[in-house]
Amino acid sequence: MHYRALPAPLKPLADKFYRSQRSAMRVSTVEQVWVAEHTEIVAALCLRAVEGGHWLTSLLVAPPLRRQGLARQLVEQALSDCTAPVWLFCRPELNGFYLRLGFAPSATLPGVLAERLQRYQRSKDLLALVRQP
Repeated sequence: MHYRALPAPLKPLADKFYRSQRSAMRVSTVEQVWVAEHTEIVAALCLRAVEGGHWLTSLLVAPPLRRQGLARQLVEQALSDCTAPVWLFCRPELNGFYLRLGFAPSATLPGVLAERLQRYQRSKDLLALVRQP
């Protein structure tokens, strides 16, 4: 398995992966996209710069390859050089996964994320987590 940040011209490959998994996730031009590849993309995530750190979004592993450590390894690779906090939102059933990766409940969020979480929580049950450098 090969893990890497996609160069900007290859970001559409991540969108192709998300579509192939029937996911509504899409890559923004301002995000850094990380992928796991084995002849093709089998997992992806996005990192977006926000005030005071980064926001991790869109982590997805192809269903046949789940529960094999790909998500963990992809997150570790993507955050290996991160020197600022990384926030994410997750469903409660994924809390344990992220806690094992060093994330913890986040009492405070950058303004843009606090607003977004409040909006999302109107229709979804989500937790805010942070991983400090």
